[in-house]
Amino acid sequence: MTKNGSANPSRKMRRRGSIDVVDAKVAVDLATAQTYSENVFLFVPNLIGYTRIILAGLSLHFMSYHPKYCTLAYVISCLLDAVDGQAARALGQTSKFGAVLDMVTDRCTTSCLLCYLSSAYPNFAMVFQFLIALDFASHYMHMYSSLVTGSRSHKLVTSEVSRILWYYYNDSRTLFFMCAGNELFFVSLYLMKWVHTPIGLGVYSPWLAALTWPELIAIPSAFVCVGKNIINLVQLWKASKILVGVDLAERAHARELQAKKE
Repeated sequence: MTKNGSANPSRKMRRRGSIDVVDAKVAVDLATAQTYSENVFLFVPNLIGYTRIILAGLSLHFMSYHPKYCTLAYVISCLLDAVDGQAARALGQTSKFGAVLDMVTDRCTTSCLLCYLSSAYPNFAMVFQFLIALDFASHYMHMYSSLVTGSRSHKLVTSEVSRILWYYYNDSRTLFFMCAGNELFFVSLYLMKWVHTPIGLGVYSPWLAALTWPELIAIPSAFVCVGKNIINLVQLWKASKILVGVDLAERAHARELQAKKE
């Protein structure tokens, strides 16, 4: 801390890859001493993030007995995911805290819905459990591999690392379509337990006679869900390879240092 009580960020700064790494104590002091004019916690995108959390909590509260309120709160929370990023870029308020808050909110919100689906569809409980595990493992390892390689954002994936992940993260329309379609499938599964009235498509085909509107939404969105989880598998595999590569590079460097000492 300096004499006026503010933290000195130059006290312990070091380079790692393409980013500056700040000493943890300095980071805590800076966050504690921040003024309201530069309070990252109060950035507009982060305020949107807190709103998403509140809405996700409301959807969880209504999930077992009021499907309309639950779906409305859940869908708005998901749609705000596309707003906070645009607000961050427009206002110049991008932040690492906001990026992590956004990712954690996404993971927790989807996991809560999948937990409910596990009880609603007990025969498929293991499938939903696998999807939760894959989602968390994939994003955690991807985030960690981004940090250890010095990337400023987990979305900065080059085509040399993975063409699939590069296209997924660098095309905003693809990212929105895949994420929205994935959530839409889970929401439609939830609503299928509440809506049982056919929408009257039997005039077009006999097998459509008993089809409800949540089932109609579930059919095309199921393919998006499969694609999204294939991307999660690719992300998990690529992150694993990156971490192994870092291990090998560090071990080789350690052997070189040991050879020089001998």
